[in-house]
Amino acid sequence: MEPQLLHRVADSVATVVVHHPAKRNAMTAAMWRALPGVLDELAADPGVRALVLTGEGATFCAGADISALRESAQEAQGLAVRAEEALAAFPKPTLAAIRGHCVGGGAQLAAACDLRFAEETALFGVTPAKLGIVYPASATRRLVALTGPATAKYLLFSGELIDAGRALRTGLVDEVLPEGELGKRVADFTRVLTSRSLLTQAAAKEFANGRTDRDAHWSAQAHGSGDTAEGVAAFLERRQPQFGWSGPTACRPDRSGPA
Repeated sequence: MEPQLLHRVADSVATVVVHHPAKRNAMTAAMWRALPGVLDELAADPGVRALVLTGEGATFCAGADISALRESAQEAQGLAVRAEEALAAFPKPTLAAIRGHCVGGGAQLAAACDLRFAEETALFGVTPAKLGIVYPASATRRLVALTGPATAKYLLFSGELIDAGRALRTGLVDEVLPEGELGKRVADFTRVLTSRSLLTQAAAKEFANGRTDRDAHWSAQAHGSGDTAEGVAAFLERRQPQFGWSGPTACRPDRSGPA
């Protein structure tokens, strides 16, 4: 099978798989180019309530295919940044499920997700210093926001790999699972995500990502949604809520705000 991005939807969760096992799921230029369109399609699907990004087999993503850098490093980096920004702007919760190597462009994609769960044998690295590449400002800011400046500098300056335990301690990942348990944990957690209010999640994601000009918008959405009344009624009646909000802003990514 040619290197490509595979995707499927089941139980309201979209799964995007980086499929290039011959090169440890390295991202080709075509794959970087394809990702924003895949994400737009899934964002527009009202049946999608959350998204999982993972790699084929035992590796998440070993970075960019280096052959693309030989042709035009600047163009390849531009494609990666556009893909990263599209992933960060996906309007519903996103989770990176990480096995094996999560390096370079793979770490860039993982950092653009809202959450990162990893197997205990996973390895992480940000490696532009090994290639003489200036890491993009957007990716650098996300890395600093996750890990703090000291760890971000350690990763960027050295290009060294760190294990899942250190990634957890520094904030690069949110949970570390024993080998073989990642799939079940991701399935259980995304089941929780899809049971919650998408209205709450969409607003919280924008605010957490730095939007400061949408309070009135989200107040109006909440007022007209019925989600609050349903949530309170379900709590008092001791039942699971059936949230119904899937407003127009939930179906298209808004990329105009700060990353």
